[in-house]
Amino acid sequence: MATVRIPTPLRKYTDGQEEVSAAGATVGAIIDDLENSYPGIKSRICDDAGAVRKFVNIYANEDDIRHLQELKTEVKDSDEISIIPAIAGG
Repeated sequence: MATVRIPTPLRKYTDGQEEVSAAGATVGAIIDDLENSYPGIKSRICDDAGAVRKFVNIYANEDDIRHLQELKTEVKDSDEISIIPAIAGG
């Protein structure tokens, strides 16, 4: 299973865990597995059409999935997936 790093705002869905494991051959499958284990988390990551929300960045290891194959980006068990919400300020 891949390791998924959970940002602070989403840890309420993972019982406070900052890292969880999830199974799947793609980033999309990983997110679906997260939803099965932690109901409600997917709607915070993806919009109603199933696309990653504009203010959420997902990295497969060090690579932004927007520069790869988005949710179809392949994942290996040794990979680390990082979910990073955009931060606005002024």
